[in-house]
Amino acid sequence: MTDETQQQERSRKPLIGRVMSNKMDKTVTVAIDRVIKHPIYGKYIRRTTKLFAHDDENRCNEGDRVTISECKPMSKNKSWTVVDIIETERK
Repeated sequence: MTDETQQQERSRKPLIGRVMSNKMDKTVTVAIDRVIKHPIYGKYIRRTTKLFAHDDENRCNEGDRVTISECKPMSKNKSWTVVDIIETERK
């Protein structure tokens, strides 16, 4: 395999989530919602995962929908980066 194909296999698809907090400098908390089916009862359950993402220019505000992508670890908890702001919260 070449280096390019190995890099494509390791990279994950971008995730879409909502910014929950932007109180830190250059870091936002993004909530990723997903729906899973309970293995026994068959009921659909909503699960939320909170991830820390790097926002270099502090552009994100609470309530914005953003696209995040995995990157190399920047700190103990932060290994995602904000790629794009899809929709901004209107007040």
